[in-house]
Amino acid sequence: MKKNILAKGYFEPTPIQDRAIPHVLRGDDVFGVANTGTGKTGAFLVPLIDKVIKDRKNRVLIMVPTRELATQIEDEFWSFAKHLRIGAVTCVGGANIGPQISTLRRHPSFVIGTPGRLKDIIERRTLNLSEFSTVVLDEADRMLDMGFIDDMRAILSLVPKERHTLFFSATLSRDIEKLIGDFLKDPVRISVKTRDTAAGVDQDIVRVPVGKIKIDVLRDLLIQPHFGKVLIFGRTKHGVEKLAKDLVHLGFKATSIHGNKTQSNRQKSLDAFKQNRIQILVATDVAARGLDIPKVSHVINYDVPNTYDDYVHRIGRTGRAGEKGQALTFVEGYHR
Repeated sequence: MKKNILAKGYFEPTPIQDRAIPHVLRGDDVFGVANTGTGKTGAFLVPLIDKVIKDRKNRVLIMVPTRELATQIEDEFWSFAKHLRIGAVTCVGGANIGPQISTLRRHPSFVIGTPGRLKDIIERRTLNLSEFSTVVLDEADRMLDMGFIDDMRAILSLVPKERHTLFFSATLSRDIEKLIGDFLKDPVRISVKTRDTAAGVDQDIVRVPVGKIKIDVLRDLLIQPHFGKVLIFGRTKHGVEKLAKDLVHLGFKATSIHGNKTQSNRQKSLDAFKQNRIQILVATDVAARGLDIPKVSHVINYDVPNTYDDYVHRIGRTGRAGEKGQALTFVEGYHR
């Protein structure tokens, strides 16, 4: 496992890893407040893989709000667990349930899933949560925002009361505090939340004058040479799909991710963007939650985000890992 960590180029733990890993190794319940992109996934995967290596009877359930985050955690898992003969499965909607059920029958040590699909699989009697001694709730605040609270409670009620629980959130609200009280036992609280918006992100607005067509203003920006890898946020699934098609029609290499696309199509779009086969990815807030895409030069809020938290989350996709980035927000109805 040490070889795998070094092979990933991890030589120093990030602050959340440095503070969380010793407690997780000791079996303490942990509540961590950490921004996305702080190494949070490694903070729970590394010690939990170690726990399973030492006792193969241990099984770990990881619950997350979105398919993309589940897939990302599974990718991280395999990079840490290479050659360790430990199995994992991702159970998410929008993907064929058959292969997920077949893998579950082999009793993998790690099950990563979204609440809706986990409930579906439990109802089919393919997943017995009484066998799980460890639960991780990642991006718990987002699961609350997306209305998963009843599913979360239902799923956790099926896990033994005597368990090891880790709980991660980017924000701390009254609802989150209540969940901590309900789900965790004397948790160690760790906060490495830095300032809300990264220092490396230059933020500005783009005024769209009355009478000017919004997509024309966007096109004039995107043709500038310093616009390299661009993530554009829209408010609705339909709007995001239409904007991506309009950009392709204008000659840009663009694609979209949103809830109406199947998981395999979303993954194809993401992979094409990550591998620079396309320049522009148009996304909804929910679909882009927790995404870690390197080298995004610009985030554009084509539609104004609904909340400040959504704004912070969106612009955090650029200026990562010490890079510089730019975030632009379109403001309409401006009179010259």
